[in-house]
Amino acid sequence: MTISKIPRTVAWTAVVAWAGVIFWFSSLPGSQVPGRFGPLGHFGEYAIFGALILIALDAPGRLLGAVALASAYGVTDELHQLFVVGRHADPIDWIVDTTGALVGVAVTAWVWRRIIARYANGRP
Repeated sequence: MTISKIPRTVAWTAVVAWAGVIFWFSSLPGSQVPGRFGPLGHFGEYAIFGALILIALDAPGRLLGAVALASAYGVTDELHQLFVVGRHADPIDWIVDTTGALVGVAVTAWVWRRIIARYANGRP
């Protein structure tokens, strides 16, 4: 069951825009990364990314697909960092990215299912 009232083009535009934000942060030389958030930054970026992908897929049952897409982008992001001064590819960052996506997708699916259940029971 889908519930998204967001047009698919808008939802996918948000996904692509957020991928651009991630790419931009990854393009900054190591000394210019704001805040030095490290793993927390990776986790947050990809939690949002996973949630956006799940919303764009417009089906709360596509959790693994949303996590897989975010994780695959995480791999390309780490490879991209090989070409940025002061940055390097780190498999641990990819694991944190994937974990963030998993949490973002799980929370979004949980909220989504609660909304579906609420409306299915006749409550606005």
